[in-house]
Amino acid sequence: MKIQGKMFIWLSVFILAVAIVYGLWSKEPAGTTALFLAFGLCIMVGYYLAFTARRVDAMAQDNKEADVADEAGELGFFSPHSWQPLLLGLGGAFAFLSVAVGWWLMFFSAPFILIGLFGWVFEYYHGENRTQ
Repeated sequence: MKIQGKMFIWLSVFILAVAIVYGLWSKEPAGTTALFLAFGLCIMVGYYLAFTARRVDAMAQDNKEADVADEAGELGFFSPHSWQPLLLGLGGAFAFLSVAVGWWLMFFSAPFILIGLFGWVFEYYHGENRTQ
């Protein structure tokens, strides 16, 4: 985490320099404001990472002699045969399409989203996968 904190702090210094030069050169308020806000975001993330790195144990990424496999671990359980993400994806696609086409399309996307979400949450509470 120390490395990431330093990277974000150096990135924030660079963005601050760019924001100052851009603001003085272009005199355009929107871009200058956006660059100063980007500076603020980078400094917040960099400070958080540097602050947190002092309070946690050293991780493999902080060790120069570390191997890629040193931080490997279990990522979690992912259902290999679930159809629910497809329903959620279709429902989400129709929901976002309703913004462009018309809000009436939301009535067709809501059942896809609700059935997909309900099915995904309760997938292992019934049927052959109940014991997993």
